[in-house]
Amino acid sequence: MTDKKPRVETADRRRPGNREDRLRAGLIGLGMMGRHHARVLGSLDGVDLVAAADESGDPHGVAGGRYLVSSLDELLEYDLDYCVVAVPTVLHEPVGLQLAEAGVHALIEKPLAHDVASAERLAWVFEEKGLIGAVGHIERYNPALQEARRRIEAGELGRVFQVATRRQGPFPGRIADVGVVKDLATHDIDLTAWVTQQEFVSISARTAFRSGREYEDLVAAVGTLADGTVTNHLVNWLSPLKERTTVITGEKGAFICDTLAADLTFHANGTTATTWDEVARFRGVSEGDMIRYAISKPEPLRTEHENFRDAVMGKDADIVTMRQGLATVRVAEAMIAGAQVGTSVATGTAEL
Repeated sequence: MTDKKPRVETADRRRPGNREDRLRAGLIGLGMMGRHHARVLGSLDGVDLVAAADESGDPHGVAGGRYLVSSLDELLEYDLDYCVVAVPTVLHEPVGLQLAEAGVHALIEKPLAHDVASAERLAWVFEEKGLIGAVGHIERYNPALQEARRRIEAGELGRVFQVATRRQGPFPGRIADVGVVKDLATHDIDLTAWVTQQEFVSISARTAFRSGREYEDLVAAVGTLADGTVTNHLVNWLSPLKERTTVITGEKGAFICDTLAADLTFHANGTTATTWDEVARFRGVSEGDMIRYAISKPEPLRTEHENFRDAVMGKDADIVTMRQGLATVRVAEAMIAGAQVGTSVATGTAEL
């Protein structure tokens, strides 16, 4: 559908509280992630996806008869309450700034921006204008990590000692403007800080360039959080094995989160002594119960959208704020810098 809907005059713009509890949403970017955002927005309670924009049209056929335009200028003519941004990373800043100037709340795909300076400008302008700005770090909403976070807060793991993540798989053809650190490793940076509720204070890394591109396609990183928790992250685009695993080790045992299957398993430290000498010498820490929890598994992207919708409507919600997104970009850049100089680099997130 290409005919434009007449613009509602400013004095009559329908905002939350002045309408029948429904929000008008827009979407810019209809690529690999945009198509999934379109699917969820099109069926989200309390939200009407009124229009979408992409200069390449609708390659996946997800507009579903809604108004389809080629630019953000045209998209803004549809009186949006909020907009989801799923354009290439280098375009996050100009698109986000234009939305802020128009007074439109925004959910921007991760990472927040391609560098720290751009991320700072976005975070500042949304705060300055009193707008809701969020970043699409979807792993936070994975049921396995959500349940792990709840159980850690309840003290079931005791003090956290280490968070180790593995995120590897084949190269995605959709990524051209950033490397594996800013595309994939930002998931691990954000989920680690969130699940522990601790900031990164330093990080070191090694990277490799094996696929003939200008950006890194492999990283191995070791970090330290503010409370002394040690983290390590193995991320690559070079493996035929697709793996998304987070292991959180604490004084009472370890949580293993398989975020592909949304499974959470707990390996408890044992309280029963091992009397078989050979096994005892090999195992070290005594072995306890292993539990795979039966948990509800809603789609993470839908949970992300539900929380952002609620935030725009002034309800309690758990969103990834732009300041948190900025902190993640800082750690990612420190990771890249650490790989270049071969030493540990301070992340600078504490100043946020």
